[in-house]
Amino acid sequence: MDYKLICIDMDGTLLNDEKIISAKNLRAIKLASEKGVRIAVCTGRIFTSAEFFSELLGVKSPVIASNGAYIREKDRNEVVYKSTLGVEKCKKLLSVFRQYSLYPHYYTSNIVFTEKLIHSSCFYKEVNKTLPKDKQVEIVLVEDWDEIFEKYESEIFKGIAVDEDLEKLQNAKNQLKGMEDFEVVSSRFDNLEVMNKGVSKGNAVKILGDYYGINSKQIICIGDSENDLSMIKFAGLGVAMENGNDAVKKASQYITDSNNCDGVAKVIEKFVLEV
Repeated sequence: MDYKLICIDMDGTLLNDEKIISAKNLRAIKLASEKGVRIAVCTGRIFTSAEFFSELLGVKSPVIASNGAYIREKDRNEVVYKSTLGVEKCKKLLSVFRQYSLYPHYYTSNIVFTEKLIHSSCFYKEVNKTLPKDKQVEIVLVEDWDEIFEKYESEIFKGIAVDEDLEKLQNAKNQLKGMEDFEVVSSRFDNLEVMNKGVSKGNAVKILGDYYGINSKQIICIGDSENDLSMIKFAGLGVAMENGNDAVKKASQYITDSNNCDGVAKVIEKFVLEV
């Protein structure tokens, strides 16, 4: 198959456990790009964070952020697609977070809103220490959520909660899945990520493929977690990482090596470079 687009998840896939893109992965991506294959970073992360790693690839690469709620052709600074939650859905989601005593976080393309530095906001605070100022994620401590929801009505893409109490988290997830307003997935065993109904990595890959005139059979998607399932099922070639969860492996057509053993490079070498 003549593949034209490769969509790659970040954490647990493109990045190793040290949050680094290996030299072998970089080389394979560069060679694929030189063959005319488009490369897209596809992540649950906030856009600013995804953009930084995308630029490290050294190739022209669009970014799918917030699990598909925001797609940007960063090299032309063009927003291809966005789906925001809006005021009422943000409030409805907050009420569920409160019901289960979950700390709320909300994302725009470059801001994390939180009540205190914990979980996701703590993660981005640590990441910021290693980044230049213009690539850092802004972290805003919130006192009045209603004020934030009104001010950023057209900019909030995702809500997220992390908790060690997995039963509580699952109960909240089940309740949110039972509502008509939301799409709910997890990128880790201890989190839930909530977007507008219909938003998913799979839908975003379809939108990006249509944008470039590429059909699903010409697309490779690589991932490891539940939030990657939709794109792996959509792709002509869905690939699971060896370190991926069982559901992802079951849905995939091929299982590559782990994120610590250049699994992404091995996929590209086998199916694109034909090494």
